[in-house]
Amino acid sequence: QAERDYFLERRFPAFGNLVPRDIASRAVRERLDAGHGVGPLANAVYLDFADALAARGRDAIAARYGNLFRMYRQITGVDAYEQPMKISPAAHFSMGGLWVDYELMTTVPGLFAIGECNFSTHGANRLGANSLLQACVDGYFVLPVTLGRSLSARIGAPLPPVDGPDFEAAEAAVRARLDRLVGVGGTRTAREFHRALGGILSQRCGVSRERSGLERAIEEIAALRHRFWREVRVPGGADEINSELERAGRVADFLELGELVCRDALRREESCGAHFREEHQGPDGGAVRDDARFCHVSCWEHTGEDRVPVHHAEPLRFEAVPLQARSYA
Repeated sequence: QAERDYFLERRFPAFGNLVPRDIASRAVRERLDAGHGVGPLANAVYLDFADALAARGRDAIAARYGNLFRMYRQITGVDAYEQPMKISPAAHFSMGGLWVDYELMTTVPGLFAIGECNFSTHGANRLGANSLLQACVDGYFVLPVTLGRSLSARIGAPLPPVDGPDFEAAEAAVRARLDRLVGVGGTRTAREFHRALGGILSQRCGVSRERSGLERAIEEIAALRHRFWREVRVPGGADEINSELERAGRVADFLELGELVCRDALRREESCGAHFREEHQGPDGGAVRDDARFCHVSCWEHTGEDRVPVHHAEPLRFEAVPLQARSYA
C-alpha cells in the first residue's frame, strides 16, 4: 500500500479520478515516460478498485462496472475484483464536427459527413466508445437511407462523360499508381509499414506532442515512406480483387497524411482540442490556447512528392458562443 502512487488524486486534488479523459491519459503517459509502467512492455498503469470495493462492496461495484469487469476477464483472464486492471493511455479529445442536416448532408449538396467527422450525435464529445457508436449508427442505419434518397433525386439526370481528357488523366494516374505498387517487388508487407507508422505517431504525435519529437517524427516518417516505395511487397496483380493492393494503397496515403499531421502540429504553437503541445499547458495541466494566432482552419497545399506543402489559413469566427478556456486547478 505504501508504494502506491494515486497520481491523479495527487496532481488534481479537486477532481481526482473525475478529471476528463484527455487529462487522465496525459497523466498516465507522464508516469510511463517517467519509468513507472507495469506489465511485460511497461506500457500500462494499474486501475485498482480495492478501496472502492472495500468501501462500497462488490455488488455496488458490479452494478456499475460489471460489464467492464466481464470483458476484461474474457480478454485477459484476470479477475479485476481480485487484482488491479492494467490500462494504457489513449487519445481522447473534445472538438467539433462538420454541420450536417437530419440526413447527414453538409452545406455542399451531395456531400455527406459520416461518423465522428460530423457533430450530429455526440456534439463535441469525441470519446472512444462514442465515436464507435456514431460511426456504426451512421454507417449501418443512416447512410444507406440518405444516400439512396439523394441519388434517387438524380434519376434521369445526364451523367458526366467518361471519355473526356480529365477522366482519362485521372484513370491514367490511378493505373500508374497501382502498377507502381505491384511493381516494387520488395520483401516487407504493407502491414509492417502500417504498424511502424502507428508506432511513430503514437509516440511522437499521440496523446501529447512537443517540438523535438515532432521534428523527429517528420524525419522518421519521410524515411519510412522512402523505404515503403523500395521494399513493400504486394502479392497478386492490379487487374483482380486484391485486398493486399488495397491495403498498400491506403498505407501509402497514411504515410503522406501522417507526415502532414506532424507538420501541422509542429507549426501550431498552442494546445487546443485534439492537439496538446507539452510546451503550451497551464500549471494544472490544462490546454493553453493562442486564439490570436491560431483561431483558424488550416489547409495544406500539396506541392509535389518530397516537397514541403504550403500552409493556408481561413479565420474562424464565433458569434453565438464566445471562446473560453477550461481549467482544472
